Amino acid sequence: MERFAGLAAVVAACTIWGLSPLYYRALSGVPALEVLAHRTLWSFVFFAGVILLTGRVARVRAALASRREMGVLLIAAVMVSSNWFLFIFAVQSGQTIESSLGYYIFPLLAGAIGWAVLRERMGLLQGLGFGLAACAVGFIAVWHGVLPWLALALAGTFAGYGLAKRGVSSGPVTSVFAEMIWILPLALIWIAGAQVFGWGGAGAGAFGGPKTWLLLVSGPLTGVPFMLFSYAAKTLRYSTVGVAFYVNPTLQFLVAVLAFGEAFTPAEGVAFPLIWAGVALYSIGLVRQERRASITASGVSHTVR
Repeated sequence: MERFAGLAAVVAACTIWGLSPLYYRALSGVPALEVLAHRTLWSFVFFAGVILLTGRVARVRAALASRREMGVLLIAAVMVSSNWFLFIFAVQSGQTIESSLGYYIFPLLAGAIGWAVLRERMGLLQGLGFGLAACAVGFIAVWHGVLPWLALALAGTFAGYGLAKRGVSSGPVTSVFAEMIWILPLALIWIAGAQVFGWGGAGAGAFGGPKTWLLLVSGPLTGVPFMLFSYAAKTLRYSTVGVAFYVNPTLQFLVAVLAFGEAFTPAEGVAFPLIWAGVALYSIGLVRQERRASITASGVSHTVR
C-alpha cells in the first residue's frame, strides 16, 4: 500500500510540474523577475506554514545556527532561483520545447556529474544514454549554429542544485525553507520596486490587479509537488523515482506542441528521438544497477545471518 501511495505521489508531482507551463503562460503579462519574486515569497509562506504545523521549528533553528549548512544552502538557493527564473522565462518567451529538452537532459547530466565529481559508478547503458544526449545537443548546435543554451542552463542549474543538496544534513522541507530565507529579502525588494517604481517594465506591479490570485497560487504550486516528490523519494526505489521524473518533461513537451503551438523544427525532430533513446538506455541501466545492488545487499545480509 505504501509503495502504491509513493508511486501515486511521484506521478502526481511530475504531472503538476509538467503542466505548470500552462500556469506560467497565464502570467506572461507579468515580468519574469516579478513572477520569480512572488514565487519565492509565497513559497516561503507555504513552507513556513508546513514548518509550524509539523513542529520543525527546532530543526530550522539548528540549520540557521550552522555556518557550513547555511553556506551550502546559499549555493543551493542561487541554483534553484536561477532554475526557476530560466523556466519562467522559457515559458513566457515561447521556448517551452527547449525547456522540456533541459529537463530531459538533467538526469543524464546529473549522472555524468556524479561519475566525474563524486566518483560514482556509471554503467555502460547509462554512459551510452549520456552519449546520445550529447549527440542530440551537438546536432541542434550544428543545425542552428548555436548551442541550446537555455536547455543546458536549465539542466545545469538543476543538476548543480542537486549536487549542493548532497552536502546538506537538514531534511528536505527544512532545507528548502532555509533556501527561501536566503533569497526572500531580494524577492521583497523586487516586489516593492515593481509595485512602486514599475521595475521590470510593462506589466510590472501586478499584485493587487486581476492576476493577484495567480501570483498567490505560486506558493502551493511550488510546495505541493515538492512535498509529494519528497514522500515518493522516501518510499520508492531510486530508479523508480528517476524513471517517473520523465513524466515532467514529456508533459512539458506535449503542452508546448499541442497547447502553445510551438514549432517543432527538423533539428528537434532528430534531436528528441536521440534524447528519448538516451533516456530509455539510461533508465534501463539505472534499474539494472539498482537491482544488482539490491541482490548484493541481500546476499551480504544472508551471509551475516
